[in-house]
Parts: sequence; structure tokens; C-alpha cells
Amino acid sequence: MMRRIEDKRSLTVKSRLSGGASEQELHQLLAQRLRHARAQRFMTRKALAEQSGISLAYLGRVEAGTANISLALLRRLALALHLPIESFVGTEDSANPELTMIVEFLKRQQPERLARIRQQLLDGDREAQRIALIGIRGVGKSTLGPLLAERLGIPFVELNREIEKEARLAISEIFTLYGQHGYRVLERTCLERIIAEYPSVVLATGGGVVAEPATYEVLLTSFFTIWLKAKPRVMFERVLMQHDARIASPRLRDEALENIARTLDARQPLYQLAHASCDTSGKPIAQVVPALLALLPPAPRSMLARRVP
Repeated sequence: MMRRIEDKRSLTVKSRLSGGASEQELHQLLAQRLRHARAQRFMTRKALAEQSGISLAYLGRVEAGTANISLALLRRLALALHLPIESFVGTEDSANPELTMIVEFLKRQQPERLARIRQQLLDGDREAQRIALIGIRGVGKSTLGPLLAERLGIPFVELNREIEKEARLAISEIFTLYGQHGYRVLERTCLERIIAEYPSVVLATGGGVVAEPATYEVLLTSFFTIWLKAKPRVMFERVLMQHDARIASPRLRDEALENIARTLDARQPLYQLAHASCDTSGKPIAQVVPALLALLPPAPRSMLARRVP
């Protein structure tokens, strides 16, 4: 009986992680959105064929969901309809007029005003006493997180360990079996469960959570986020102390250091969206923990005050 339950759970996890629609479903989605866009513009199929330079017969197949259209032809359709090409292939429902108007409004704003709007919309939940540590591997999240949680008297949770428990697989096995998509599905599921279960928590996230916009938005609105940062050489040396087999030779170490620097450069604009930051380079743990406590807003800091005799 237990084996059947385990098998059923395994199948459920696999169905969640297999990811994405089939090619046929994508063709049908494209066909539906193309017909909808043409109808909005009171445009006949013949007129669209003429303006896009695509044959009427082939356009009929596209709108029937049976054509395997190329990116070049899709771009021609987008230009003829005066639409961004992503409106045909995005996973979100593009038919929501409220969302469309908001997006167009935001596109017209200057970077400084966009930053203010984002802060107003995505200012972390200051009443919910949740803290999330973000940053690249080797920056100290797993070391500092438990110490910060202990000082505040609240639980410490490591997101990757929750993902492993959810999948009953190691992180490396999740990527091998289900790829980036499967990992990100589990990441979002576990993050939402943590929010539901923990009104107060210190969470150590995976370094790449910031590259997943929908998940990062949930993190920013539900946690006070602190970007732990350090110089690439410092992070590399910390990873080296973990005896990672992936950097066992000098050549692999050179590549690893270069990858850390490149990843930091690519993610830095996203990490900078955090509510606060703390540079851990060259600082002892005894100095970093008080610095983190000083960054906290009033609600989480009040927990520390309650613990002082």
C-alpha cells in the first residue's frame, strides 16, 4: 500500500516538473492569439497576408494551428499587426486590457520613476516578520542565516533543502531529470508554502532565484530581502573550502572564478532590487551578524528587543 502511495506521489511530482505545453498546444495558442489580434484590428486574413507578405494559404494554416511557423515569418506577422512578437508566444494571457494598459504606462516612464513605482508596489511585507538572504553561492547565506535566526528567536529555513524534500531528490538530480524548468517549478511551490507556514522566518535562497521574475516578485513582496555580497575572489575561496569536485584542478578553478565574476555581473542589477545589502568581504562572522540586525526594519527588529532580558 505504501509503495503505491509513493509511486502516485512520484508521478504527481513528475507531472508538475515535466513542464510546458506540447508543440501542438503552442501552435493552437499562436493561432488563437493571431485570430484575436486580427479581429481587434477589424482586419481580414487577406489584408494581413498582403501586409505581411505571407501567402493566404499559409496564413490559413497558421490560424488553424497546423503550420510550423518560423521566427522570421512570425516577426513579419507581428510587424504587420504592430504588435511585439512576444505577444504571440508568451505564457501569460495577453487579452487582459488592464494589464496591457499598465505595461504600456510603465514603458513610457524614466528609470528613476520606474524605481520609485517598483518600491511602492514591491515594498516587502513589513508586518510579516520574514527575512530572505539572497546572493551568489559562497557569500555566506547558509552560515549567517542560522545565526541571524537564532538572534531573532525565529526559524531558519534553507530553500534548497525544502526543494530536495519536496522532490525527494538531490538538487543535482532534479536538474538532471527535470532541468531548469523543473527546479524553478519546485522553487516557486516551496517558496509559497514557506510563506503560508512561517509568519516569522529567516530564509536562505538559491543564488539564481533573482533570475526568475515571477518567483523573485513573490520574494520581494513577502520578505525583507538582504543581498549578501562579496568580491568574486572571496566567494571563490569560500567555495574552494567546501572541497567541491567541480573545481578540483587549477584549470577548473580558473573557469570557476571567471564564472562567478560573470554571473555576478549578470545578476547584479537584480540583486540591487533587494531592500538592503551587506558586503561580507573580509569581515568576521561576529561583525556581520550585528550589521545584518542593524539593517532590519522595525517589525523584525522588535523580535530582538523582546528577547533582551
